[in-house]
Amino acid sequence: MFKKILSHHLRDIQGGMDDSMSPERYKVLRTKLVGLMAVVAALPLLVMAIINYHQTQTALNREVQNPLRAMLGKTKTSLELFLAERTSAVSFIVNAYPFQELSDEKALNRIFRVMKQEFEGFVDLGLIDSSGTQVSYAGPYNLKGKNYSEQAWFNQVRIKGKYISDVFLGFRMFPHVVIAVQHMSDSGESWILRVTLDTRQFDKLIAAMSLEPDSDAFILNREGVLQTPSNYYGKVLEKLPIDMPPATYESTVRPLVDPAGRDLFMSYIFSSDSDFVIMAMKPRASFTQTWYTVRSDLAFIFLSGLVLIFLVAYKITDLLLKRMSDSEMQREMAFKQMEHTQKLSSIGRLAAGLAHEVNNPLAIINEKTGLMRDLIRLKAEFPDRDKFLGLTDAVTKAVERCRGITHRMLGFAKRMEVKIEILDVNEIITETLEFLNKEASYRNVDIRLNLGDNLPHIASDRGQLQQVFLNIVNNALAAVADGGFISMTTWEKDLDTVGVSIQDNGCGMSEATLGHIFEPFFTTKKGQGTGLGLSITYGIIKRLGGELTVQSKVSQGTTFTMFLPKKPPEGAM
Repeated sequence: MFKKILSHHLRDIQGGMDDSMSPERYKVLRTKLVGLMAVVAALPLLVMAIINYHQTQTALNREVQNPLRAMLGKTKTSLELFLAERTSAVSFIVNAYPFQELSDEKALNRIFRVMKQEFEGFVDLGLIDSSGTQVSYAGPYNLKGKNYSEQAWFNQVRIKGKYISDVFLGFRMFPHVVIAVQHMSDSGESWILRVTLDTRQFDKLIAAMSLEPDSDAFILNREGVLQTPSNYYGKVLEKLPIDMPPATYESTVRPLVDPAGRDLFMSYIFSSDSDFVIMAMKPRASFTQTWYTVRSDLAFIFLSGLVLIFLVAYKITDLLLKRMSDSEMQREMAFKQMEHTQKLSSIGRLAAGLAHEVNNPLAIINEKTGLMRDLIRLKAEFPDRDKFLGLTDAVTKAVERCRGITHRMLGFAKRMEVKIEILDVNEIITETLEFLNKEASYRNVDIRLNLGDNLPHIASDRGQLQQVFLNIVNNALAAVADGGFISMTTWEKDLDTVGVSIQDNGCGMSEATLGHIFEPFFTTKKGQGTGLGLSITYGIIKRLGGELTVQSKVSQGTTFTMFLPKKPPEGAM
């Protein structure tokens, strides 16, 4: 995909020179490349972060849930062992002693004292006959003669043979648990031995879980009634304000938001030997605090990596596009240079052909003029002899001037031998302006000369420098309005260079025009100019080893600045 996008934009860039240098084009390309590189590089990091997130969540869940499961399993085992020991003790007594002995309260008190010495948690002991009446009783209350035939537990023990109750108040009016065991004699008679357990033993089991201060644990029955006090949900025999979970005999942990808005882990396990359910509540904050720390580390690593990826992608893309931009600029400059060279070559061939064509009739005119001059001089009495000799001399001078022009045209077509001589730049400027003074005076154009004093002489070609000054001043006269000004300044730039500037307050040029003024055939004088003047001027300055620059603003004027070497380049000698 990266290569596809890059090649697509490269084709767009190569589609046209104007579009290729568009900053918007490179901006769009930079955005796409940075985005693509960042996505490609950040995607594996993102996948790793997601995987790490889930693995960390799973590990932290195990870290929280496994201890809860183990703790509940251990507490369940302790609870069931506690109830099994007490049930076994009662079952042993009811089967080991006959009804007559158990109905004797002295014997029953003796047995009860032994039970309390061997096992904790017994409150009282009573013998109940088949009609539900308590025949004998050992304990702190006066319950002898009480009838339990209407109690639900009495019917259940007669059906099941054994019964372990939930916590309830009963005749005692304090929370307790009952264990009842029925004995059936060989003759078919039955009686029940019933003991009461103090629920503080349950509190000890909960305390042994050693939960954090902000956590909660309690025992409740399957109907959701608390069998031990709860830090969150109230006292013994109050209803749990949460729906009971499905019965399970394995430790189970699940998230829960209780009616008070507490975000908790609820862990629970059902007892298989009784109706008791052990439940623990642990705030998720203790878990999430650890997770937030890990998540912050993960987020920091991820964001740091993402920022680093973006920075690297941006830097690489910026470097790539900068090189592409530089390459495009060089290609454009080379293309323009080649185009300029081709145009110069074409105009050069045209100039060479034109020069040869003009030189032939000029040679004939020169020969005929010389013949006429010779004939006039041979006849001493030739009418108006001096007048015609003057005319022939004028024709000869005109022919010589035309030859000089065609000579320069041939110099544009090919490198002709340049005539180097020691020149005064100020003098050449003064001579050149003599050809233009009449037009400047007619249009009231002020030509200002700021010629440097003691300006050093230079070694250059007089005729070509005159042509340069003439072309530029002609263009300035065409640009300024009547009453404007043209300023020519000369100075010594350094030990090897003389500077010349030609400034006007004319119409000026736009940036688009400035980019083409030295190209052959480019002109803003529609239907008037040929577009060759400045191109030839630029070529002459380069050939003489100098530099030519231009600054211009629309409606503010134009300044041409040239730097001429005091010594010509070796190729020009």
